[in-house]
Amino acid sequence: MSDWVPKTKLGKMVASGQINSMEEALATNLPLLEPQIVDTLLPNLKRVILDTKVTVRVTDSGRRRAFQVAVVVGNENGYVGVGIGKASERRIALEKAINDAKLNIIRVRRGCGSWECGCNLSHSIPFQVEGKSGSVRVVLKPAPRGIGLAVADAIKPVLQLAGIKDVWGKGFGNTRTTINFALATIDALKKTYSTRLRKEDLLKVGVDW
Repeated sequence: MSDWVPKTKLGKMVASGQINSMEEALATNLPLLEPQIVDTLLPNLKRVILDTKVTVRVTDSGRRRAFQVAVVVGNENGYVGVGIGKASERRIALEKAINDAKLNIIRVRRGCGSWECGCNLSHSIPFQVEGKSGSVRVVLKPAPRGIGLAVADAIKPVLQLAGIKDVWGKGFGNTRTTINFALATIDALKKTYSTRLRKEDLLKVGVDW
């Protein structure tokens, strides 16, 4: 990252060493506009391609083909993001999608919210959450250890890269639209952190933050 010259306030704070973690970066509430910030603070991100589409547009000069790629990135330890990229070449569309996913990265609160478990380990989610994107709605519920990801295959990579090992989930609406399905899952995971809980409730569900 030696050739990176930050242009935003947050980028300059990261480059100068004032901010040393993604938690601190998100806590500033400054807009995340440079993917290099995520590369610096979360260097071991993994990625999975969720969906690739080819669209054909007819113009006066003939048919023009474009690629649309949806990608999920995460560190399998509480941070995950979904991005979409479009370009005339698949490689460029993939690069755009990865950068977009980094700029949309969120923090996920994990815990053990299942009444059947109570192990107080951070293997599931602390409570039931619901997310929506377009016509798709997703409901995620805490599951005991050993259940695994009892959700549709399309959104398993999102949960895996967020670091969630056990969860029950159900999708409603046009879940064949992979992008909306993934974005609805991200919307649900956002609520694990945005929902305010009392300290005693956090301890009760084994929350890791």
